[in-house]
Amino acid sequence: MHPETHLALHHTRAAELQAQAVAHRLATEARAPRQELRTRLGWTLVELGLRLAATPNNPKPAVA
Repeated sequence: MHPETHLALHHTRAAELQAQAVAHRLATEARAPRQELRTRLGWTLVELGLRLAATPNNPKPAVA
């Protein structure tokens, strides 16, 4: 293969790989806030469940 042809193919492939890397980075950054929201919601539900489990279902009547 001619050296200039090989170099041109190399530059084309490098540009394609860089474009894929940028697209992946943008997709990952776009997904991050959703994961954060999902995590916060999950921990809120865990906290709510713990509060519900800690409160008695049938409080005893007060004895006078």
